[in-house]
Amino acid sequence: MSPAPSLDTSPVTRHALSHDASHYLLLPAAVAVPRDEAEVAALLARMVQEQRPVTFRSGGTSLSGQAQTSSVLADVRRGFRGVEVLEGGARVRVGPGATLREVNARLAPHGRRLGPDPASEAACTIGGIIANNSSGMAAGITENTYRTLESLRCVLPSGTVLDTSDPRADALLREAEPALHAGLDALAARVRADPEAVRVIRERFALKNTMGYGINALLDFDEPAQMLAHLVIGSEGTLAFVSSAVFRTVAVPAHTATGLLVLPDLRRATAALPALTEQGFATVELLDARSLEVARALPGAPQEITALDVRGHAALLLEQRADDPAELQDRVGRAEQLARVLDPAAGFAMTIDPGRRSALWTARKGLYAAVAGARPAGSTALLEDVAVPVPALEATCAGLQDLFTRHGYDGAVIFGHAKDGNIHFLLDEHLDRGDRLEAFTEDMVELVLDHGGNLKAEHGTGRVMAPFVERQYGPALHAVMREIKALVDPEGILNPGVVLTDDPRAHMRDLKPVVEVEEEVDRCVECGYCEPVCPSRDLTLTPRQRIVLRRDLRAAERSGDEGTARAIREAYPYEGLATCAADGMCQSACPVGINTGDLVRRLRAEEAGPLEGAAWAAAAGSWDTVTRGASLAMGAAGALPRALPAAATGAARALLGADRVPAYTAELPRRGGAVRQAGGRGRASAVTAAVHLPACVHTMFGSGSTGGTAGAGAPGALAVLAERAGVRLAVPDDAASLCCGTPFSSKGMTAAKERMHEHLRRSLRSATQDGALPVVVDAASCTEGVLGALESLHREGVDVEVIDAVTFARRHLLPLLEVRRRVPSVTVHPTCSTTALGATEDLVALAEAAAEEVVVPVAWGCCAYAGDRGMLHPELTASATAAEAAEVAARPTAAYVSANRTCELGMHAATGQEYRHVLELLAEVTA
Repeated sequence: MSPAPSLDTSPVTRHALSHDASHYLLLPAAVAVPRDEAEVAALLARMVQEQRPVTFRSGGTSLSGQAQTSSVLADVRRGFRGVEVLEGGARVRVGPGATLREVNARLAPHGRRLGPDPASEAACTIGGIIANNSSGMAAGITENTYRTLESLRCVLPSGTVLDTSDPRADALLREAEPALHAGLDALAARVRADPEAVRVIRERFALKNTMGYGINALLDFDEPAQMLAHLVIGSEGTLAFVSSAVFRTVAVPAHTATGLLVLPDLRRATAALPALTEQGFATVELLDARSLEVARALPGAPQEITALDVRGHAALLLEQRADDPAELQDRVGRAEQLARVLDPAAGFAMTIDPGRRSALWTARKGLYAAVAGARPAGSTALLEDVAVPVPALEATCAGLQDLFTRHGYDGAVIFGHAKDGNIHFLLDEHLDRGDRLEAFTEDMVELVLDHGGNLKAEHGTGRVMAPFVERQYGPALHAVMREIKALVDPEGILNPGVVLTDDPRAHMRDLKPVVEVEEEVDRCVECGYCEPVCPSRDLTLTPRQRIVLRRDLRAAERSGDEGTARAIREAYPYEGLATCAADGMCQSACPVGINTGDLVRRLRAEEAGPLEGAAWAAAAGSWDTVTRGASLAMGAAGALPRALPAAATGAARALLGADRVPAYTAELPRRGGAVRQAGGRGRASAVTAAVHLPACVHTMFGSGSTGGTAGAGAPGALAVLAERAGVRLAVPDDAASLCCGTPFSSKGMTAAKERMHEHLRRSLRSATQDGALPVVVDAASCTEGVLGALESLHREGVDVEVIDAVTFARRHLLPLLEVRRRVPSVTVHPTCSTTALGATEDLVALAEAAAEEVVVPVAWGCCAYAGDRGMLHPELTASATAAEAAEVAARPTAAYVSANRTCELGMHAATGQEYRHVLELLAEVTA
């Protein structure tokens, strides 16, 4: 047997992993990180021997407290990420560490996806989807995890591995676990012989239901092995660890139309559901008035929502799907006709425009975290979900609103999957006043059960509803569930207190304290949406963990726990600050728009001394000298044997610190870039199309290009392309002394950044003739920086349009160019900045113009080179790019492109391939 993974008892690891999206907080005594099935089996053997409970955790988007423990926490996010597409996408084998979005990205080329479609798709893992029997907006009870599972492989607490893809699975289970096999067989026979038990099970599972164990498996399957596999679905890690699963996928219809039907109030919206259900909509999402108010403020909210004057309204987000466009149009026509019947004044119309549809769904999917992020200071956002028969939804919503009023929850919100009778409601609660919550919960339980509903529909029983399982099912079926737990986990080591409990007040214990620390991050609800896109997630900390460690540091200081406070303070400079790329990817995933990089930059500034600040201030005043000097130094270093400059920088890093001296690494070019010539293509005139601002990064790091624009990099390629297209560009006279400010802000040098920004604003205001011309920037991260620098001009009535070079080239140059020869294939690395700018589509479009085949790695993410961060901490870039580099190595192409020079260096370091700006490739194929 493989040795069990080590148990990490360090305070930093334990505190970083203790938090999830629920309103509970338990601090694990230790953390294990098993990497494979054998290590899981060894860990379970050790836990049985030591009689220590263990909880398996993956994404941690859990809302019901099922991913926490005060014993041993096993983090399976760093392993078990395998995704294998089978039979042209008809099936897929997945590991519990992969996210739903990643799996669907791999299925997309086949026109398929997984059945479950929860709003947390970007962050939730397959392990969580299995553990909670996820469904979502469209899945209902026909495409949820339970119904789409083909087979699974799981490790039982005894160490036995059950693999239901094996035709002998049942016989092998009988041989390995005779008592378990016989016990399940007997339980199934007992339940089937009890007509009342059968009636209750069928009634409960005719609705969405994640309350208790999925005992419908005792009726749905005849073999104990299949019963057990489907009991594991939705068991929240209390029965077994699932190491992999095979799912039957569902087709993605070719055509989709989406619309928002706004009705006068919640009663009218819920009353319309039976008629809407008959139309066969793929989704019918309910948003009450408070939901609409919050959605209006979300970044990118669609006009359908922002234009609303919300006065008690409610809305239904409706979607129709079809493979045939004529069939879709027919469905849309009938939907719009029905909407006119429901409310002649609604003005309802459906759209097939991808941008508008995406905006509508972004507003819906971001509701939980957005509402929670707007909660009053000192309060916690509590999200519950229930399901009732659709005809009872109107009365249930009315009853909930009465309870909100009676218990004083003035800001409560109702939204959810109305076609399934599944609604979510969110409360702002001060958890130190628990009596109100406890009383409300009792009343809510009675209301839902009185309407024939289930107390949990999607989010899992967890700790929050474990005390009420017997009330929903009755004593007989509750006893069946207890027998299942005893048969499978006789030692009770798997996630005790979750799903089943002997404590009638378990839902009121271990409530998470509210600790406010700093305004940059106090809105964080610890949902974990940021984690899959964070480049340091496998090396040190994620944005959520950076935030919760700050909170736990403050809590430790207040309670006098100096040992914990000291451990966090000592670890944070490297784990929290030095290895944060501050790339903004976390903000792109965060529903409330938190950029943890803002916190990191401020803390870096506080750590920096006055001498460092003075040096950066001086640099801002003579930036052309700095960049020319860097260029000359790069050229001089490149003329030497690689070992010499590497040894020199290594010695300097040892003396002055790794965060002050960059390492000379293999990916760096052997020459500096061509020094930018001020006014290189003349001043702006009547025929000038745009002002070109060459990024200083090209001066410091020469291009790796060996084509016709060799050495000129992106600035030279843009000039060549513009000339071929007959488009005139002007370069500011003082271009060599300008910078977007990112090198200063990433170090926390706010004063130096502002000095540079002021210089930049003066120069570009003049060069663009007060905004008459757009500014084109040839490095995506610099484009993002220039946009931020020029924001203050808007207050002066001057609006300067800033366009990244890839967007400018796609819109204004490509239609005027002739592609003479396309390369066979190209790999594209999108960047964090093309994501933030919305320019990734333009980057890919240019690559498609230049190559016969374009490959965008599914596992692409921020390379974490982040200016000089990759030279200061090469281990960060190595970790951030590992998955993408493996994918690139498995599928070689003729060329490799990106849209930012330092990102090109980062990807060169990761893959050994020479990445260059896509404009350089376009210049070659149009020569």
